[in-house]
Amino acid sequence: MKKITSIFLVAILYGCGSSVSPVDQGLIDQVMHIGNGSEPQGLDPHIVTGVPEHHLLITMCEGLTISNPEGGANLPGMAESWEISEDGKTYIFNIRKDAKWSNGDDFVADDMVWSWMRVLTPSLGSQYPDMLYYVEGAEDFNTGVIKDFSEVGVKAIDDKTLEVKLNNPTPFFLGLLSHYSTWPVHKETVLEFGEIDDRQGLWTRPGNFVCNGPMNLKSWELNKKIIVEKNPLYWDADKVKLNQMHFYPVSDINTEERMFRAGQLHLTSTVPSQKCGVWREEGNPNLRIDPYMGTYYYRANVNVKPLDNVKVRKALTYAIDREKLTEKVTQCGQIPAYSFTPPGAAGYNPSTEIPYNPELARQLLAEAGYESTEDFPVLQILYNTSEDHRKIALTIQQMWQQNLGINVELENMDWKVYLSRQNSMDYQISRAGWIGDYEDPNTFLDIMRTGRGNNRTGWSNQEFDDLVGKANATADQEERYRLLGEAEKILIDELPIIPVYTYVRSYQLSPDVKGYSPNYLDHHHPKTLYLERD
Repeated sequence: MKKITSIFLVAILYGCGSSVSPVDQGLIDQVMHIGNGSEPQGLDPHIVTGVPEHHLLITMCEGLTISNPEGGANLPGMAESWEISEDGKTYIFNIRKDAKWSNGDDFVADDMVWSWMRVLTPSLGSQYPDMLYYVEGAEDFNTGVIKDFSEVGVKAIDDKTLEVKLNNPTPFFLGLLSHYSTWPVHKETVLEFGEIDDRQGLWTRPGNFVCNGPMNLKSWELNKKIIVEKNPLYWDADKVKLNQMHFYPVSDINTEERMFRAGQLHLTSTVPSQKCGVWREEGNPNLRIDPYMGTYYYRANVNVKPLDNVKVRKALTYAIDREKLTEKVTQCGQIPAYSFTPPGAAGYNPSTEIPYNPELARQLLAEAGYESTEDFPVLQILYNTSEDHRKIALTIQQMWQQNLGINVELENMDWKVYLSRQNSMDYQISRAGWIGDYEDPNTFLDIMRTGRGNNRTGWSNQEFDDLVGKANATADQEERYRLLGEAEKILIDELPIIPVYTYVRSYQLSPDVKGYSPNYLDHHHPKTLYLERD
C-alpha cells in the first residue's frame, strides 16, 4: 500500500503541473537516470576499452555468459548451458533456441565465430585480442602467423552448438567471456556500413545499432545524454522491468553530485573526494562504498628518457606517500597499493613491497646520473578531465618536487584525447586505472606481457612473459598463483607502472533503485534493476 500511495502522489503532482524531478518521474515510467563519468569513446565492443563504455554495452549486448551480480560463478547468457571436457580444454556451448538479435534475426553459433574472427583480425587493431589467446590458434591468427581462421579453435557445429578448443585448461575462461571484448556483433549490420576491420563504422549509430542484449540504443546526444530502451526481443525480456536507462557523461564530479541532490540522477559514477570523508562521518544514507577489483596507477613510458632508466622509475615510485594520499586526498577508504594486483583477488595475495623512502629515492636518482636535480628534465603527467584525477596529480607533483626536487607539469585532456595519447605512447607519465575483467589475478598481470594492447608502456621482460605463460598453462591453482607471484615481483622490481592505490567503488545511489547488488567487478545487469519507493 505504501509503494502504491507514493507513486500515486507523484502522479498527482505531475498532473497538477508541479515540477517533478527526473527521479520521481522515473519511478512512474521505470526510467533510470545514471551519471556515467565521461563521454564514451564509442559503442563497438571490439574497439572500446573504458568503464563508461562497459556501463553502456552491458545494457545492449550479451556474451555467452553473464557476470553473477551477487558474485561467484558466471551465469548463462547467450549460452543456456555448456559442457567441459575432462581435460578442461574443450567447451561445448549450447546456444539458446529463442536467442535473437534486436532486429529479429536469429542468434546462431556462427555469429560468435565471425565476431571472434573480427576481434582477432590484426587490421582491426583491437586492444583486447589477448582475451581470446587462450583459444587454439587465436594468437597466431592475430599476429599473422596463420591466415586461415578455420585453424582457430572455434567452430559452429550447428546453428545452436558452438565448440571452443583451448590451448590449456583455463579456470577463468567462463569468467572472461562476460567481458565485452568477447561479445558478438551483428555481422550483416557491421558489413552494411563498412568492412570487418572498420574502426569508424556507422553501424554503432542510433537507428543502425543492432545487438542482442536487454536494451536497444534509442538516441545519443554528444556530451549530453545516451538513452537505451527495453528490447522486446531479448530472450529474457520478461525479467526486464526498466523501460529506459538514461546515461549522462558528466566528467565534473561536483556537477554530478549537484544533479543527484536535485533529483536528476538515481546513480552517480563516483563522489567528490572532499565530501566522501564528511559523508562517511555523517552517515549519508545514499553513500555506498564497496570493494572493487581495481588499481589506480601511473604508466611510465619506458621508451623515453629519463624513464628508460629503472632507477629513475624506482625513485619516482619510492617518493610517493600512498598512506597520506589515500587518507588526505582520496578519503573514501581506498587502500595504498604495493602491488599491481589487488590483494585477495580470488584468493591471491602478492608478497611485493613498495617503500615510501625519499632518502633512498634521492640516492637512486643520483645513481641514475642526476646528482643535481637541475639536470633532471621536466616531467609531464597526463590525466583526463576529473577533479579527483587533478587532485591526485597535484599531490604527486608536490611529493616529487618536495622529495626529489624535480619539476613536474600537469597535462589535462578530455577522455578521447587522453585515450588516444596513451594508445600512441604520446606521454611521459600517464594516470591509469585497471579494473579486473574477471575474478583472477591473471586479468592484471597478463596485460603487462610484451605486445599486449593494454600494456602501453613499451616495457618488455621475457622472464615475466614466460612466468605468466606458464601460469596460464597449468590447472593447479596453487602452482598458478606461485608463478603469478614471481611474475608480480619482476613487475614491481622494474616498475613500468607505479601503483598508487586499490580502488573502492564509491558512489551515491537513490533508495528507489532495487536489485543493485555490490560485486567485486561492479557488473550490474539491467534485468536485475528496477525502481520502487519504500
